[in-house]
Amino acid sequence: MARQLFAELRILKKYLLNGISICPSNKLFAIERRNTFSKCMRTISCRFHNSRASQNIFLNFENSRVIIFKRWIHSSKSSKSFTGQEPKAASAATIANVISTFPPLEKPKEKDTETLVNQHEPLQDSSIVNYKPLPESTLSHILKSYKELSKAKLAALVILTTMGGYALSPGSTSLMCLLGTSVGTGLCVASANAINQWIEFPYDAQMSRTRNRVLVRRALTPFHAFAFGTISGISGLIVLSMMANSLTALMGVTNILLYTCIYTPMKRASILNTWVGSIVGAIPPMMGWVASTNNLDPGCWLLGGILYAWQFPHFNSLAWNLRADYSKAGYRMMAVTNPALNARVALRYSLLLFPWSYMIPYMGMTSWWFAFDSTLVNSVLLWGSYKFWRNSNDKTARDCFFASLIHLPVIFALMMLHKRYQSGENLDVPDK
Repeated sequence: MARQLFAELRILKKYLLNGISICPSNKLFAIERRNTFSKCMRTISCRFHNSRASQNIFLNFENSRVIIFKRWIHSSKSSKSFTGQEPKAASAATIANVISTFPPLEKPKEKDTETLVNQHEPLQDSSIVNYKPLPESTLSHILKSYKELSKAKLAALVILTTMGGYALSPGSTSLMCLLGTSVGTGLCVASANAINQWIEFPYDAQMSRTRNRVLVRRALTPFHAFAFGTISGISGLIVLSMMANSLTALMGVTNILLYTCIYTPMKRASILNTWVGSIVGAIPPMMGWVASTNNLDPGCWLLGGILYAWQFPHFNSLAWNLRADYSKAGYRMMAVTNPALNARVALRYSLLLFPWSYMIPYMGMTSWWFAFDSTLVNSVLLWGSYKFWRNSNDKTARDCFFASLIHLPVIFALMMLHKRYQSGENLDVPDK
């Protein structure tokens, strides 16, 4: 039975092209299936898109036979709103070939037909799709869209690491410099996130996690998002150069270019994108240090090293539960192409956090009590990474991810608690 079924499915291969993905049946078809056909049927709903139109194909398995229900979901009005022109219908030869390949639908039983007719919810015309209208362009709506476009929660975490780098530096005495560095870094992060979504919104539409982003749901136009990213990036660099120093501004523009021009396209080309993305995450605390000292001291590199190593258990455990989405969108992540390597890399860099942490009191940045406290904190993340490596599943991935979320603020808090330089006395603070 299975062999015959797969033989019949091969005939459909030439029709199921251009990004096939499995999705649940829509409400209308679910009602028809429940009331018209036998409950023992198995149903798979496949949605695919091509350059001419969009279709839904429903494959029903019963006695090794494939019955195709074909339904156009684009009306002329809705298609014109997206493409600016009238939709083109499929050729008569294509429809005839599909229909002639498979037997016609059997007539439903009389009692099933009565059940379908007497249902409470009426069936709608399947040839028309009612799209949700665009919201009004009010000030509150635009501000909310900007907040989503800049990924405010992620930006807040990056700003906190920047402030931590500034606070741990030996010359951290100027409140205005700290404020300017935080604002400038936040604008740079907003710029990178906005341009990233502007590049990736066709792929975001294919992923469950990202299909509700502002560009996918048309809350903002792509030009609007690109303009916002460009203006916020330029503003952030101006703030950093004026309130901090030119070296901090140079690091800010480097981070924007790394994220948008290298990391973003590499996500669809090579698993090395994770290493590039970790560099992007390691630069913000270094920017905080440089804003205070105007130098790339060894302590600055140590902070960047801790953030660099932390990225791998954090992101690799997150990517494990999102690997199906990444696969549909064509992203080459370790969790998709090599799951075993994904877990091993998370474990390796969790181990690397121990020597990086011991180097901080050795360099005189903190007291040696930090070596003891950091061992306890790093051990929690190491244990989560070890369980994820031994048995990679959704639960161990979530445990490792949440351990990484707790690890980062705690390790920075401990560094500030055991900091040796409590003030900027007897230190030459460079001019801003």
